[in-house]
Amino acid sequence: MRGKIAILVMLLGQAWALVLQAQQVVDRIVARIEDDILTQSEVRELGQFQQLLNGPGAGGPSGLPGEEKLIGRLIDQWIVNAEAAAARFPLPAKAEVQREVERLAAQFDSAAAYRARLKKLELTPESVARQVERQIYLARYLDYKFRPATQVESAQAEKYYREELLPELRRRGQEAPAMEAVEEQIRELLTQREISARAVRWLEDTRARLKIEIAEKKNTP
Repeated sequence: MRGKIAILVMLLGQAWALVLQAQQVVDRIVARIEDDILTQSEVRELGQFQQLLNGPGAGGPSGLPGEEKLIGRLIDQWIVNAEAAAARFPLPAKAEVQREVERLAAQFDSAAAYRARLKKLELTPESVARQVERQIYLARYLDYKFRPATQVESAQAEKYYREELLPELRRRGQEAPAMEAVEEQIRELLTQREISARAVRWLEDTRARLKIEIAEKKNTP
């Protein structure tokens, strides 16, 4: 009897060790930022979500962006999120997140096609909503942070109209609208460009001040 119990205990111990090993594989630490960590599961989910954003015709899990690039995006997200959370910047409303998820799903031919795409990418509705909420939150905070200092002069808008918009419309064989008709849209586009440029510079400067360690990727036989 004691022998049977000992064998059972040993088998249970081996099974639990396998479970722990599997969890470590799923949640392998890929980077450390200050006292926080980024895990392999976060990298995987972001990559799968990026594939979903590419639309119905994009490839499956084998076509995910490279891990190094995804880790870089996660580090940037961590930086923005840390400052936004410290400033108590409000999260987007659940209804807003749901509308954006529905807009994303509407790119597909049917609800069944959308569900099939999620299954192919190994995404759940909950993970999609989580990623959408995060994207809205971070983009809105960057806009809040940098828009007040961003000014677009009339000369900049006119230059864009002459040197970028008109040549592109001519290339497409389309009629050009009057400058007055599109000036507001041009100003917003140039504002977004400047916000993005300022955000990139800020992220680079912030990265340089943080303690960031990227874990070496283990080669699997």
